[in-house]
Amino acid sequence: MSAAHHVTGPVLVIGTGLLGASLGLGLSRLGVEVWLSDPSPTAARVAQDIGAGTVLQQGEETVPRLVVVAAPPDVTADVVADALTHYDDAIVLDIASVKGSILRQLRLRCDRGELSEQQLSRYVGAHPMAGREKSGPAAARGELFTAMPWVVCAHATSSARAVRAATDVGIDLGATIVRLSAEEHDAAVALVSHFPQVASSLLASRLMNAPGHALALAGNGLRDTTRIAASDPKLWIQILSHNSGELVKILYGLREDLNRLIGTLEDPHAEGALLDLAELMSEGNAGHARIPGKHGAPPQAFSVVTVIVDDRPGQIAELLTAVGSAGVNIEDLRMEHSSGHDVGMVEISVLPGRSAELMEFLTEREWKVVQ
Repeated sequence: MSAAHHVTGPVLVIGTGLLGASLGLGLSRLGVEVWLSDPSPTAARVAQDIGAGTVLQQGEETVPRLVVVAAPPDVTADVVADALTHYDDAIVLDIASVKGSILRQLRLRCDRGELSEQQLSRYVGAHPMAGREKSGPAAARGELFTAMPWVVCAHATSSARAVRAATDVGIDLGATIVRLSAEEHDAAVALVSHFPQVASSLLASRLMNAPGHALALAGNGLRDTTRIAASDPKLWIQILSHNSGELVKILYGLREDLNRLIGTLEDPHAEGALLDLAELMSEGNAGHARIPGKHGAPPQAFSVVTVIVDDRPGQIAELLTAVGSAGVNIEDLRMEHSSGHDVGMVEISVLPGRSAELMEFLTEREWKVVQ
């Protein structure tokens, strides 16, 4: 028996990449009828094979209640306009990661008489703040949106029915609903998503000609800060170009900070240089402290218990079982491998008042706890 849900099918998903296929998977598991369409027959078939829906064959017609456009930003407005025109009563939403440029293109079509205001009222922009470094339908996960922000960007003439449909999709997928205007959305994602991607890519590009002995010293710090540099370049070219105005404002600020840092390091013994470095680092501390903590709650400092484990199957599972037996909740978990040794260091973040208790519990059971 399918779980209770708000979305009523059929739903047509246009674009079966990571997000489109994941959305199809999530809705299909709820018992919603999902149809799939993609310019790539191979991508569509893969999405169908993993259970994301049924491929809509060329020439085959369906009458969807809802159309979800999961196309790249460069063609999203075209696909949305076609769907609004072709499906007379369907609600159409897109899940592209930029919103302002798409809405502007759709409004331009209204100005030219290619779309009516009534048709545009059936459109709402949405953006699930979820993803992976991997792309394509084979990387899709039905749980991809669980507990992640689902931004609904209604425009001035969006109908209540359209806004409700866009919201219901996010709720059914287990996401957290956030309501912003297109302008507010684009400014926000420029800072928390697009700028980190650029910064990570720029940092990783410095490693291209790095000597092997230097890279052999790399730890989790470098891996963490360059993780998203592995993202799909083709998609990011489109995202950055569509939100360039908001991103450039942030990069101007970064340029000022870099110039300030370079000037200080060029003469680190000058009067006030060390104070300036301390201020720059402190500003970073203050910014990091503003990032929301677990489940979106206010930031909270955790104590870290570090345990050395052997690099063999079952060690992590045994350690987690031991922590559970101690009755201590794990707030976060990281693992770092020791270079040149068959051991790893597991960093377990717990509430400060439970760290001493956990260390004692694990030590008594002969785990190698780093004091």
